[in-house]
Amino acid sequence: MLRFPADAQRRRVIRAFELLGFRVVRTGEHISMIRENSDGTRTPLTMPNHATIKGSTLRTICTQASISRANFLEAYQRS
Repeated sequence: MLRFPADAQRRRVIRAFELLGFRVVRTGEHISMIRENSDGTRTPLTMPNHATIKGSTLRTICTQASISRANFLEAYQRS
């Protein structure tokens, strides 16, 4: 099974989430992103505004936003 990157660069993580349909709505101590779904619902996502994001944090963010590991890693590789 593929693993999340141990220390992923913030810019690359944001770009991966943008490729998955999210957009940044607010930045501060945390970065807030949102995705407009085709059924009219919204999926929120919040991540820490650190220079690098730990793999365990990425796993939790993806779980809460209902993003599969494979989908995130594919987008991360493209970013």
